[in-house]
Amino acid sequence: MLLNINHTTEYKYSEPHRMIVQSHRLYPSECTSQTVSGWEVEVADATFGSYFYDGAGDRIRTMSIEELVDLVTIRVSGQIETTDQSGVFKSKQDTINPYVYLRSSAATEPGKHLRQAATASIDAADNNLLNRAHAMTSYINETIAYSSGTTDNSFTAEQALAQGHGVCQDQTQCLIALARINNIPARYVTGYLHTDSQGLSHDASHAWAELYISDLGWVGFDATNACCPDQRYVRIGSGIDAEDAALIRGVSRGVGQESMHISVEISSMQQ
Repeated sequence: MLLNINHTTEYKYSEPHRMIVQSHRLYPSECTSQTVSGWEVEVADATFGSYFYDGAGDRIRTMSIEELVDLVTIRVSGQIETTDQSGVFKSKQDTINPYVYLRSSAATEPGKHLRQAATASIDAADNNLLNRAHAMTSYINETIAYSSGTTDNSFTAEQALAQGHGVCQDQTQCLIALARINNIPARYVTGYLHTDSQGLSHDASHAWAELYISDLGWVGFDATNACCPDQRYVRIGSGIDAEDAALIRGVSRGVGQESMHISVEISSMQQ
């Protein structure tokens, strides 16, 4: 599938800020399931550093703006061709030991609800890791209803599971926590989704998990849509949790309030 993507992020400041420094994870992963034919990241009056790759193969670049500004607009645009690899992620750039992803973070630290779910979500007699991964994905899809605006970035996986609803970030972090409790390395993935299981287009970035399955390697599982990523998905980057895998992270110097607005448009160029 040939996809055209336009992603705009605006930061507005009630009082002008200066010395804005950001780390951008905004470039598609170099892997067997996708080929980039053109990609641009543009910010007016910004200075960009050199690209570098982290251990997971994510392409990262720093950006800075020294002068006073009250608006920063980051525009991402490009074309990418995707293929269905049944969720299997393979990249020569990914060199980190998968067992690094058995460790928890503050967002995925298990409490009693996650520990109970880790047992309830799998068949203890089935030692097949792929079957267990699918079972945990289905469990989260059925247990945590997707409900926009019912959580925020401060919510942990334990809190989301306890209340029974959340967004893709919550569903993904819960799946990651269950996998780690069951001794399966798992990481958080950020990217884009053309259309969901109902055929509806997305107006924001998307999140899913990758679990490390022996003999297969990293395999993606989308708890929101109860499926493995296919040609509708564009993979950007990964991390221990949502914060670690954020597309944009940064600091700035100034007072007042900061607000953010995001818009994403994804279209199939064959349609």
